[in-house]
Amino acid sequence: MAIRSSQKLLQKFKKSLNTLATPITTDPSTNLVEKFDKLPVDINSKTEQILDLEDGEKLFSSVPTRSLLRSMMNQYMASYDPIVDIGVWVMKSKLVETMIIKNIILGIVKHTFYDHFCAGENLDEANQTLQKLWNVGLKGIMDYGLEDANDNASCDRNLNEFLKTVESTKLLPPFSVSYACVKITAICPISLLKRVSDLLRWEHKDPSFHLPWKIDTLPMLSDSSPFYHTLNRPDPLTPTEEHDLHQAHQRLLKLSEKCLEINLPLLVDAEYSSVQPAIDYLTYSTMIRINRNENPIVYGTIQAYLKDSKERLIQATETAEKMGITLGLKLVRGAYLSSESQVASSLGFASPVHESIQKTHASYDECASIMLQKVAKGTGAILIATHNIESGRAAATKAQELGIEKSNQKVQFAQLKGMADGLSFALKNAGFQVSKYLPYGPVEMVIPYLLRRAEENRGLLSASTMDRQLMRKEVIRRLKLESSNSERPS
Repeated sequence: MAIRSSQKLLQKFKKSLNTLATPITTDPSTNLVEKFDKLPVDINSKTEQILDLEDGEKLFSSVPTRSLLRSMMNQYMASYDPIVDIGVWVMKSKLVETMIIKNIILGIVKHTFYDHFCAGENLDEANQTLQKLWNVGLKGIMDYGLEDANDNASCDRNLNEFLKTVESTKLLPPFSVSYACVKITAICPISLLKRVSDLLRWEHKDPSFHLPWKIDTLPMLSDSSPFYHTLNRPDPLTPTEEHDLHQAHQRLLKLSEKCLEINLPLLVDAEYSSVQPAIDYLTYSTMIRINRNENPIVYGTIQAYLKDSKERLIQATETAEKMGITLGLKLVRGAYLSSESQVASSLGFASPVHESIQKTHASYDECASIMLQKVAKGTGAILIATHNIESGRAAATKAQELGIEKSNQKVQFAQLKGMADGLSFALKNAGFQVSKYLPYGPVEMVIPYLLRRAEENRGLLSASTMDRQLMRKEVIRRLKLESSNSERPS
């Protein structure tokens, strides 16, 4: 009976993945991240723009029709809540404890979501994906999909994998890899990051609170930052915790020094606000050691949907300038909208996230503008990571107004693999430096990560409606052209 039930569920899952020949309309109120990552855009607008997003033939000239159709199918799937719901439920159910069923499930997902949004199961496959991007004028950001670590042994293993990734870029075409990236949660136990964040928050509220282990860093908190995570005075770090923190810092330094050796910038990803102060502490203290020349190696991350993002960015840039540090930052909107609001609400506090889409867009664009001015001044560098057409257009226009050369490596744009390809090609065609984020790793390791992100943020894996419109328009144009050609007498 259990096997028969499992077979029915698998059939339902597989059927859901194959019912995507027609466009699917979802309720925008349930798709929070997609709302935060796009504004309505008229792709037929004739207003002269720095980015050409009307000419689908030019945008997708390097993409075969079959690949366009497959991309459309996968994007429709990722934007359809029932499919995400089933996928998340299946991956969390006891079905995956049965090897045969588990292999079937992973096989289905591998040939849909995984192939579309991930670069491969290993470094060789990821490098092949990167080579294909390089052939069409795009760069790649190597992202090995490691999960949170719980002890020093797993942290050390994860560090070795990150080092392998960095080392492998030597064998790839020069400049085809724009950045490597690292999650601090993979090289420092998350429980320790929470402890350190608590202590940093308390120190900000009470400057007399002494942290003997703290070294030089940039400001991590502002007066508008969320402090409700630390309602009571935390205990000092134990000798063991201090040792573990030192070890974590050494791991990040070792990775950063390897990146410095081959001149490959390193992106440090952002996380939940509960642990972000500790992540920024490790990032900025390493930045002070490494970013001593005009080309920054270590990049932190600012999440623009947080109310304190602009204030923290200004504090960090001003302090970095005084210290003679070139500040590198990746700018994102943020990926933990639901959980951030839920945690704040459960403790009786207002959400740390901006109340409206418009405020989030404004925050993102203001932060991008500030950093572009720092680039023009020679004291900063920015990776503008966005799927939002208007934000991409605004940043490109601002860079041009400031006289920043499009070949300047300190201003780059990025989108996830499989998302916002129209924007990626438009920016590339305009002459800007554009990369695709390339998460890679074994299916079993990476797919649960993607599904958790999908559950956390409805629409995180979905490409914008704009992108689907562009691809659909181009596919129709090609089919009509093919039909017209076939009807001509020979």
